[in-house]
Amino acid sequence: MAAVSAAGPPTNVFPFRDARAAPDQVLEAGPVAHGPLPVPLVLDNGSFQARAGWACPGPDPGPEPRLQVGNALGSLEPLRWMLRSPFDRNVPVNLELQELLLDYSFQHLGVSSQGCVDHPIVLTEAVCNPLYSRQMMSELLFECYGIPTVAYGIDSLFSFYHNKPKNLISSGLIISSGYQCTHILPILEGRLDAKNCKRINLGGSQAAGYLQRLLQLKYPGHLAAITLSRMEEILHEHSYIAEDYVEELQKWRCPDYYENNVHKMQLPFSSKLLGSTLTSEEKQERRQQQLRRLQELNARRREEKLQLDQERLDRLLYVQELLEDGQMDQFHKALIELNMDSPEELQSYIQKLSAAVEQAKQKILQAEVSLEVDVVDSKPETPDLGQLEPSLEDVENINDFEPLFSEETPEVEKPVTTVQPVFNLAAYHQLFVGTERIRAPEIIFQPSLIGEEQAGVAETLQYILDRYPKDVQELLVQNVFLTGGNMMYPGMKVRIEKELLEMRPFQSSFQVQLASNPVLDAWYGARDWALDHLDNEDVWITRKEYEEKGGGYLKEHCASNVYVPIRLPKQASRSTEAQASGKGSGASGGRAGEQA
Repeated sequence: MAAVSAAGPPTNVFPFRDARAAPDQVLEAGPVAHGPLPVPLVLDNGSFQARAGWACPGPDPGPEPRLQVGNALGSLEPLRWMLRSPFDRNVPVNLELQELLLDYSFQHLGVSSQGCVDHPIVLTEAVCNPLYSRQMMSELLFECYGIPTVAYGIDSLFSFYHNKPKNLISSGLIISSGYQCTHILPILEGRLDAKNCKRINLGGSQAAGYLQRLLQLKYPGHLAAITLSRMEEILHEHSYIAEDYVEELQKWRCPDYYENNVHKMQLPFSSKLLGSTLTSEEKQERRQQQLRRLQELNARRREEKLQLDQERLDRLLYVQELLEDGQMDQFHKALIELNMDSPEELQSYIQKLSAAVEQAKQKILQAEVSLEVDVVDSKPETPDLGQLEPSLEDVENINDFEPLFSEETPEVEKPVTTVQPVFNLAAYHQLFVGTERIRAPEIIFQPSLIGEEQAGVAETLQYILDRYPKDVQELLVQNVFLTGGNMMYPGMKVRIEKELLEMRPFQSSFQVQLASNPVLDAWYGARDWALDHLDNEDVWITRKEYEEKGGGYLKEHCASNVYVPIRLPKQASRSTEAQASGKGSGASGGRAGEQA
């Protein structure tokens, strides 16, 4: 997101960039990735963007440490209804698509090992990730890719690890907001306090959808042009967080403030009007285009008619063969079906139809030849009429199809007149984005704006702090850390500071820090963590441990979830089992005696 101030020049017209993602390059791992120890692969498995790269010290072997899976698609809007995601919100559930994503990442990172990926993997996962999801992911990594070890961590905790000073056991409060949800995570002595974590099911996806509905309701004439991709562009580059939402709305009521701060988003449009004059060369070119289109239309019609005539001719020839073979009964029945009276009439019809079929084939052949020849001579004053002869029928019939082209190109010479437009066409295709600049990102503070019965960030933050003693509260608010792509709005840090000032005691202190790069710091933090713990076996899950303890097993560390194993019901003691078996045998013996 670009930092955009609330104020701006009086004429804020911004064209939509409609940026198309460039296909990702297939990189070469190079000698840096093949050292004495296997270099880990770091994958920030986000629900909006996936970022993958080598955990190499210093500069990365590739030009960029991330890959946005799906860049090869270019524009997403024509294919958005066909897109499928491995995620249900931020939890991977479709492992078939996850496998495709991993294949794409390994291929573009230049992994060249045969039959397996012989590098450790650092993979991000959701906060309080379900054991089943981790089990399926571990099974995919160990069974399908044959990796040696894997370590799981939370993206926001990796970002926190990257931004905090080294060799410092820190406590703090992380506010992480991404594409699908927002988390508030308390950190005590460097470890996640999972019991007091809270999640708000709102993020950038819901903000983009809300902005799209607002603008579609405001501009019903541009429904198709108001796409989610363009709404994300407005959010990333033109939205901001109001320090005081109600007070900011009051400012927008002033006409002068509105004119100075509204952003006019220019939709693409055609500047040519219906009455605009064309040069003689343009008219000639349009005429030739119409002629070619008409030739193609006539060619299709001829082919369809030829196919029908050929089928009818084959039917008549079959009836004639019945006569030649002496099958008179079937021949007379076929004549009745064809509504004919005699064999002579049949023969006459066959001759006429054969001639028509042959003539149609010749016309189709001539039309194909004429389409390959340029009907416009290099010297307009001496046109080559011989090239136009095969298309004479098309030229004669072009007036029948004139309504198809008259709206685009008036064919009758008219006096040159200046057409005065009724309205400004460019202004008609502008979206005036005013209060929408603050209404869309405000939903994480006020979920009721979109009808969600959830607490906002400020209320959730207050609720979490109230669960701790005052001394712990004071410790947590000294390090409030903001990370995630949905925290990049201008004014976000100021808004969080305002909310904390209102809920904290008078003259108490607090500290709010924004990640240096809220989008990429999760990947950089995972890389730093992998390099710092490369020789620490206490944080890496090996294949042997996976086979012994199951796919849901997790080794805890400073950036991981808390491992909560599945507790099976206790088995009955041996004495209880013996008593139960004794009662069972006695009962069976009694029944046996009765039977005896």
